[in-house]
Amino acid sequence: MVNKFFGMLALLALQQNVWAQTSPSSDYRELPDPKPVNQASWAAVNGSRLHVAFGTADTRYDKRNAPDDKALSPSWAVKAWKGERVHTQLVIWTSTAQPSVSIQTSPLQNGKGQKIAADAISTGFVRYIMTDELNKDGTGCGYRKPVDFDSSLVADGIDMINKRDIAANNTQPVWLSIQVPANTPAGIYNGSISVKAGASTISLPYEVTVTDRTLPAPKDWKFHLDLWQSPNAVARVYGVKPWSDAHFKAMKPYMKMLADAGQKVITTAIIYDPWNGQTEDIYGTMVKWTKKKNGSWVYDYTVFDKWVQFMMDLGIRKEINCYSMIPWNLKFYYYDEAAGKDTFIVAKPGTPEYTAHWQPMLNDFVKHLKAKGWFNITAIAMDERTMEDMKQALAIIRKADKDFKVSLAGSYHAPIAQEIYDYCVASKEVFPAEVMKERIQKGLPTTFYTYCAEGYPNTFTFSPPAESAFMGWYAAHKGYSGYLRWAYNSWVKAPLLDSRFRSWAAGDTYFVYPGPRSSIRFERMVEGIQDFEKIRLLKEEFTRSSNTAALNKLNQLLEPCDVQVLKTTPAATILQAAKQGLNEL
Repeated sequence: MVNKFFGMLALLALQQNVWAQTSPSSDYRELPDPKPVNQASWAAVNGSRLHVAFGTADTRYDKRNAPDDKALSPSWAVKAWKGERVHTQLVIWTSTAQPSVSIQTSPLQNGKGQKIAADAISTGFVRYIMTDELNKDGTGCGYRKPVDFDSSLVADGIDMINKRDIAANNTQPVWLSIQVPANTPAGIYNGSISVKAGASTISLPYEVTVTDRTLPAPKDWKFHLDLWQSPNAVARVYGVKPWSDAHFKAMKPYMKMLADAGQKVITTAIIYDPWNGQTEDIYGTMVKWTKKKNGSWVYDYTVFDKWVQFMMDLGIRKEINCYSMIPWNLKFYYYDEAAGKDTFIVAKPGTPEYTAHWQPMLNDFVKHLKAKGWFNITAIAMDERTMEDMKQALAIIRKADKDFKVSLAGSYHAPIAQEIYDYCVASKEVFPAEVMKERIQKGLPTTFYTYCAEGYPNTFTFSPPAESAFMGWYAAHKGYSGYLRWAYNSWVKAPLLDSRFRSWAAGDTYFVYPGPRSSIRFERMVEGIQDFEKIRLLKEEFTRSSNTAALNKLNQLLEPCDVQVLKTTPAATILQAAKQGLNEL
């Protein structure tokens, strides 16, 4: 009954709150929490004043309950490389309503008067989203009805607004992030963060110890990050015409945020609906297919070219992945000039119809890519397809050009492994050791992905935040060159309020929120990527200097960063020990 009643509340909230907004960046009212309040937690809160303390990035603090102040701290200290972004949470809680609460930061300064400027320090109120849970079998796959799953409100989104009202008996976390400039002199920098409510201000001290080592800029990270983009979701949420100037303007801050995370791959759809409508917004084709009256084909790459150039201008330029020669429904749409309408065929790889449809396109596509200078970074991409279907597609691809790159996210298929340029397997699978070694030596993207079938580690809105950071450490431990997740911004109907979806566990379809708003999951994932880069650089340094002892210690730190260890030890516990050891090297 609780879930059914809550569903009605949610529907009303959707109608009244989000889509009535004039802009996705506007403030909004979060859904009510269906969980009961622990009244005892508030009974223990003394006085009517605002309470403030430092928490941890590992915890999703309950909105409805007062935090355990024994687990909080009046100060914070962190160690960082030059060029690194570090973060934590400030926790605010109050038993009485506090209007217009705001956060102020000041420059950090060391004993020599050198500073980390205030514009390198950012804060954001953490927002609450509705989530659900895993299936009874421990996975998150399959069609789901909200009534069948326990729902709760969890902390995840990070807002850009600088002032909020806090209701009585509410907890409000704040995300504190410091982007240490690459030219910062090594040393200990001290500063404070202040919370202002009415006439009262509470200030807490913190310090950042900057080491002598430098993390490269994200564009120079070697980690192969592949989060799939959804331009159509942005068009829907912003109410703009796909591929209009307004659409590109709306997409820019999201894709810049992705570039700043070290993204390497541009996601393109070269057919209509590569994934059989499994997302809220169907992927429209970026290539217009036209069958002329005489039976010949014409391909219009206007949208494809605009999108690719747009992403490259933002700094994402290592790889262009084109989906998909093997869509999930095997439907191939095109405009039939003779019939004067859009239509489609259904064709299975290996059939004459399939070959007749794809060979002319690929032949033409190769010419276009070479004319643009993009051929060497473009891959025909498939996901979770059978080996037999892959073989049939590969034959056509190779006939178009023997050097055409191919990308596959799916199971490991030994007979075709040598044919795959960018190969990604699920975290529960592995590459044979000799294959992994050879691929890495050749510089081939060799990555892993997480998806709905894996309860952990994962990036659902109910997943422990440390599991997002765990991805970088797991890649370093196993020798992968990066990580893939199928959805960066495939937003659900009301992405600011409810992360649940008709299929898959909540949060599976997106990392960031309209606004643009980052998330705890996204920030922690970037943290793990930074750690991957630090590990890589330290290995190179220790190898050059023949520092075997340090190299052995580094490898020992990575040993617990394994999916099997997560069965008995939380990711936060694993990473706390590993990161402490990393900082001591």
